[in-house]
Amino acid sequence: MKKFLTWAVCTTLLVSCQNEKPAEEATTVSGEAAAAAPAVATSPTGATFSDAKYAAMVKNGMAKFTAEDVDGFLSEYADNVVWQWNNGDSAVGKAAVTEYWKKRFADVIDSIAISNEIYLGVTVANPQSIEQPGVWVMSWYMVNAKYKGTGKRMVQWIHTDLHFDANDKIDRVIQYLDRVPIAAAMKK
Repeated sequence: MKKFLTWAVCTTLLVSCQNEKPAEEATTVSGEAAAAAPAVATSPTGATFSDAKYAAMVKNGMAKFTAEDVDGFLSEYADNVVWQWNNGDSAVGKAAVTEYWKKRFADVIDSIAISNEIYLGVTVANPQSIEQPGVWVMSWYMVNAKYKGTGKRMVQWIHTDLHFDANDKIDRVIQYLDRVPIAAAMKK
């Protein structure tokens, strides 16, 4: 079911980001104009696929995260980053986010691995909600974490949205996860 949902989300995103002109409005571009034409279709909301470097930056950061290199993981983060979880908790500022993750690795998480990663970068011109315009990377991955003190494992899909500021630093993270399996893995 989860594979189907992932497929459905990706298919919906790809279809909604296409902006084909009807046949009667189609135009032909040749020569230098063709070289300057955008390579990516734009959605009605002004969303386009972003430069692949942003997805690569997030993927590289996740490799550092699973290696428990918190400083390396957060090297692409802005000093004013806001990390928000779907339950309303948040950490504000790079120092607070760094402290949170260092404490989690020191006291709570014994080991962590991710698999089945998907990274999709989009540039949003006209947000449909309160979110910021600009470059966002949406990521999905399976997390397998072992917890200190219990030796229990937590396995679940996590979805994370990351926003990049004008300096190509991550200034906003919204992470969607289920706290029930985490609490169960931590319960002695």
